[in-house]
Amino acid sequence: MSKEEIYQKVHDFLVDDLEVEEQNIAPDARLKEDMGIDSLDFVDIVVIVEKQFGFRLNAADIKQVTTMQQFCDYIDSKINA
Repeated sequence: MSKEEIYQKVHDFLVDDLEVEEQNIAPDARLKEDMGIDSLDFVDIVVIVEKQFGFRLNAADIKQVTTMQQFCDYIDSKINA
């Protein structure tokens, strides 16, 4: 899966499932501060990522992720390793 496809899938579930405002989503947007993703949203993200990408998020790894681009890069590193 290409980085563009990963970005699009993440974008789509942020808008559709977590109701993040589309104008708040950008590669350098911060997940918590700019997109308003809270700890309950991260629970949903764990389930969505497992369904759409086929792996479980590692809590220790994901704590290092702060932006949309870092999140997409993390997914890419897991599925295209």
